[in-house]
Amino acid sequence: MERLGGRSILVVGGGFGGLSAACYLADAGADVTVLEKNEQLGGRASTLSTDGFHFDMGPSWYLMPDVYERFFGAFDRRPSDYYALSPLDPHYRIFFKDGDRVDMTGDREHVVETFESYEDGAGEAFERYLEGSRRNYELGMERFVYEDRSSLREFLSLDVLTSARGLTLLGSMADHVEKYFAHPKLQQIVQYSLVFLGGSPSNTPALYNLMSHVEFDLGVYYPEGGMAGVVDAVVSLAHELGVETVTDAEVTAVDPQPADGGPRFVARTADRDWPADVVVSDADYAHTEQALLPASARQYDADYWAERTYAPSAFLLYLGVEGDVEPLAHHTLVLPTDWENHFAHIFDDPSWPDDPAYYVCVPSETDGDVAPDGHSNLFVLVPIAPGLDDAPQARAAFRDHILADLAANTGVDVRDRIVVEEAFSVSEFAARYNSYDGTALGLAHTLRQTALFRPPHRSAATPGLYFVGANTTPGIGVPMCLISGELTAEYVAADHGE
Repeated sequence: MERLGGRSILVVGGGFGGLSAACYLADAGADVTVLEKNEQLGGRASTLSTDGFHFDMGPSWYLMPDVYERFFGAFDRRPSDYYALSPLDPHYRIFFKDGDRVDMTGDREHVVETFESYEDGAGEAFERYLEGSRRNYELGMERFVYEDRSSLREFLSLDVLTSARGLTLLGSMADHVEKYFAHPKLQQIVQYSLVFLGGSPSNTPALYNLMSHVEFDLGVYYPEGGMAGVVDAVVSLAHELGVETVTDAEVTAVDPQPADGGPRFVARTADRDWPADVVVSDADYAHTEQALLPASARQYDADYWAERTYAPSAFLLYLGVEGDVEPLAHHTLVLPTDWENHFAHIFDDPSWPDDPAYYVCVPSETDGDVAPDGHSNLFVLVPIAPGLDDAPQARAAFRDHILADLAANTGVDVRDRIVVEEAFSVSEFAARYNSYDGTALGLAHTLRQTALFRPPHRSAATPGLYFVGANTTPGIGVPMCLISGELTAEYVAADHGE
């Protein structure tokens, strides 16, 4: 990467993408300041602490450990310099709503036997499916994730086309998975992770079968201190590299300046102006363009953003509960045997799902520091449509519905044992993170919103302005945002390096 010789760079937003970009830019010699709207760094990876309970408010799965190793390795460090990892066993537990219960573990033989128990030949099919997933991951990461191919010419280059012969690129995940498994429960097991990408089996490209390799081959871990511990690690690294971070500093405008030899931009907060040579926005992409920039500096109009497909929002409950919550595992999924209706409530007919599929995280199963003695720490996440009206009456009714559903389908009734309770939903995602329509994740990974079809890192309208985070490439998820920071920094260095 080219050296940046003391250039002043403002990063708007202190999520994983912004922090990653800040680290790479500072390491290249830039003078970097991160301005974060909220009271803590980490973006959606916020922490809620109250009455002895400590909740990760956003990401809770530590996947793709190789990406974290690569990120810290770029600065001659390792994740273990900052936090320890505990492998989870089981990786997760599924309660199907017909009374069936399944554990997915790191034991390949156990998983093969589980698949075979549902469908003759499914064990062997799983091995073949996983081999394809591994190939997609290795080639996909090398050719389409760590390398940003932002134009059709780059995407259709000879080396990419040669590599792509080994990839499953087109078609939907639903169609791809049906070629391997007929049993609907097996289809759900290999597709549930699409929720983390903000899609459904019918609208997510088959390329993302690579997530099965992530889960079954690379493993599922719990980082010391939860995802908050990972935020602390990246922040510590940023400070070690000389990055200045400022919280409670909401940027209300980013104004390009005349080309007269002075700073190219001034970012405005309530108490001061921040001049800079370069601005990198980790704030919501649509918010940056529509609310922070003057019209002349925007790449897209309001219609562009209105026509995008957005990942789900979420209805979240953070619960401190007396006693234990067995048999819930650290990661637990509660799934109807047919989940198409729930996806329809998200993407086709936005409404509160009547038979929801949802996720329950119980970090107190692994970490005794996240809850007082004799108590359990839970958060419940239900994917719901972005933009959904989450007025208090609707939220209260859905809360009661979810807790009753949890009791009926897992045997864990917490309703009379709750000592701490907080809710977070569409309105809070919009207010706290300025996310478009209150989406929890950003732009969904549909075929038309994958790779070069996502908004670019480098503004096409305003020289010196760059974007990072889940709405650009490579996309949604903490590992992808860390990589996004590297890609954005490479663009900045290419344009402004010495």
